[in-house]
Amino acid sequence: MAVYKRIMLKLSGEALGGNGELFDFAKVRETAEIIRKMHEMGVEIGVVIGAGNIWRGRQGPSANMDAVTADQMGMLGTVINCLCVADALRQAGLDAVVQSAVDMNRFCEPFNAMAARRHLAEGRVVLFAAGSGNPFFSTDTAVALRAIEMQVDAILMAKNIDGVYTADPHKDPTATLIKDITYKEALQRGLKVMDAAAFALCAENAVPMVRVFGLDKPENLVSVLDGDEMGTFVHP
Repeated sequence: MAVYKRIMLKLSGEALGGNGELFDFAKVRETAEIIRKMHEMGVEIGVVIGAGNIWRGRQGPSANMDAVTADQMGMLGTVINCLCVADALRQAGLDAVVQSAVDMNRFCEPFNAMAARRHLAEGRVVLFAAGSGNPFFSTDTAVALRAIEMQVDAILMAKNIDGVYTADPHKDPTATLIKDITYKEALQRGLKVMDAAAFALCAENAVPMVRVFGLDKPENLVSVLDGDEMGTFVHP
């Protein structure tokens, strides 16, 4: 029996690409297979995916772009990623629905909280595309918002680092892993788990749990649902 009944899964766009390619379809299929295993544990699954494999707005050569335009391009990138993963999930035998915060009816459903909850309760995986639908908000904020709306038991944030540290472990060799921390303390200490807007949403709405752990082994997603205490617990 999984420790969480309904979860919101945050995946980075980079988890879908690699080796200079926008999409590494072996990785995409592996992601879909892991989500299938999670689903077989009886878990209701919502997914928010970043767009880092396609577009990282307002960085590098695009730094001088209009911020609204750059963020709109990022939102469209998340739609492409959600469509890609939804296709892989269907090929893995799951029923998957893409809902977009920006209406594009020929590609996916418009976001509707009540419809999304119904899809989850009926066993479909719901992928939430186009972020929050607004510029100046990251997909961290989108995952917090959708988690609140879907009334989830936990947000699972699978990252390229195995938890929340006192400092960036890639830069500071003295950084140590924090196993348990509140939203308020994480905000006060400026820890880079999520952006400040996402943390504030989680704190103000008492999201029960955010689990932060490494995705170096995709099976970690299943292990966390099975009760493994890897990574960091962030909570009210």
